Amino acid sequence: MAQVKRIRRKVDGILVLDKPKGFSSNAALQKVRWLLNAEKAGHTGSLDPLATGVLPLCFGEATKFSQYLLDADKGYETIMRLGVTTTTGDAEGDVLERKPVETSAEAITDVLPRFHGDIQQIPPMYSALKRDGQPLYKLARAGEVVEREPRSVNIARLELLGLEGDDARLAVSCSKGTYVRTLVEDIGQLLGCGAHVAALRRTQAGPFGLVQAISLEELEEAHAQGGNEALDRFLLPVDSGLEHWPLVQLSEHSAYYWLHGQPVRAPNAPKFGKVRVQDHTNRFIGIGEVDDDGQIAPRRLIRSE
Repeated sequence: MAQVKRIRRKVDGILVLDKPKGFSSNAALQKVRWLLNAEKAGHTGSLDPLATGVLPLCFGEATKFSQYLLDADKGYETIMRLGVTTTTGDAEGDVLERKPVETSAEAITDVLPRFHGDIQQIPPMYSALKRDGQPLYKLARAGEVVEREPRSVNIARLELLGLEGDDARLAVSCSKGTYVRTLVEDIGQLLGCGAHVAALRRTQAGPFGLVQAISLEELEEAHAQGGNEALDRFLLPVDSGLEHWPLVQLSEHSAYYWLHGQPVRAPNAPKFGKVRVQDHTNRFIGIGEVDDDGQIAPRRLIRSE
């Protein structure tokens, strides 16, 4: 008997998932997409399976703006286990070395400022970065180690929240592309005892925090009680990840031409930069950029119904 193809729904918006441990970002996305029965979906940057926490998922028209969340700053809390280094830099790897831990909260606090601001990081071999089309983690699993270029990242906050035995709890606020595993390894090396990430929780991704995050259990319960549509109440507006951008409202006349690809003028528009654009009914219709003539040029448009 032929299998009936599932007809998916048109779903637009952002759902902030509290990603459970053990799920890859894509596995978590596909699970939520199935629960929503959504046509189109994408996530906004990978979290390791070990990690939990804030993972914004974009559906429908929101996928057009996922890059801006991918580029956003992130926040984490991590458990840095001192005295043990591993192959992956986290608890999922094999132990490489054990060393005695002779440090204190004061000693840790003293070294943290060395990692504030703009720093250079060498990406770990166990990462999704690609070399000649192959993810580095696949090369690492095959026993290969290749040279990686250092990358510039910014650490806006690095604070010791507590120390229990050999476990130091850290808060990190950082730019995109920062590897907390590498940060923890480098701190451990400076302390002389080595370290790895024993636990990692993302607390912030751009404008989204744990307060907005929904657990997979909550979503499954809502689905069991009310089906796909019951999850729609967890969706945030398509432009909710861009609310810190300047907002420009167009007249009905201007919106018509703008949606057909033409730059237009708008009252109270900024002199430069990207903007969120609404039509005369307060409906979000896309993002634009102020050109050299002071007009709002369309960059990404929302598909009309």
